Amino acid sequence: MRGKLAFAALAVLASAAGAAPKTAVGWNHVVNLGADGSHVLGNPAATVKLTEYISYTCPACARFTAESEGPLRIGYLTTGKVSVEVRHLLRDPIDLTVAMLANCGPKDKFFLNHTAFMRSQATWIKPLGSASAAQRSRWTTGSLVQRNRAIASDFRLYAVMQSRGYDRITADKCLADQALAQRLGNQAKQGYSMGIRSTPAFTINGKLLDDTSTWAELRPQLDASM
Repeated sequence: MRGKLAFAALAVLASAAGAAPKTAVGWNHVVNLGADGSHVLGNPAATVKLTEYISYTCPACARFTAESEGPLRIGYLTTGKVSVEVRHLLRDPIDLTVAMLANCGPKDKFFLNHTAFMRSQATWIKPLGSASAAQRSRWTTGSLVQRNRAIASDFRLYAVMQSRGYDRITADKCLADQALAQRLGNQAKQGYSMGIRSTPAFTINGKLLDDTSTWAELRPQLDASM
C-alpha cells in the first residue's frame, strides 16, 4: 500500500514538473485598434475603459502624458482592469501632421510614437512662434501632402521620426495617406459632437468627465470607477 501511495505521489510531482508555468499577460504592452483607427492600450475586456482626447499642439496634453504615463502603465494597466484609448481632437494643420506621423506604421508602434512627440513637444513646436509669413502660408495652402511635408520639415518632425526608426520615405508615405487623414478627422468630429472643446479631455466608460485636465484630477475618478 505504501509503495502504491509513493508511486502515485511521484507521478503527481512529475506531472507538475512537466507542466508549463502560467505567465501573466503584460497588458501594458497590448495594443488594439478602436473605432476610426484609434489605439487602445491594455486589456480589451477591461471593466474600466478610459478614453483620452488629445491634441499634439496642446501643452496641457504634453504635461498630462509626462505625469500619467508611468502611473497608468504600472498601477492600472498591468492589473487588466483598466484600458486606455487615445483619440485625436485636431486643432490645426500642425496637429494633423503630427497625428499622421504618430499613427504611422504598425499599431504596436503607436504609443511609443505618441510618447516621443508629446515628450519632445516643447522642442519641436518652437517654430510656431518664430515662423515667417511664407512658412505659415505653406502650412495651410496646397495639397494635403504639400502642407504636411512643409510642416514636417519646418518643425523638424522628420528628426523625431528618425529617432523612432522611420526613414524619410516611410514618413512621407504616411503624410500622403488620405484614408488616415479621414480617420483622424472622424475621431475629431466624434469628440466635438460630444461637446469637447478643449484638450486633454477624458471619458470613463463613455461618460465625459467635467473639469478634468490633469492626472491629479483624473486619478481619483479612475480609482472610484474600479
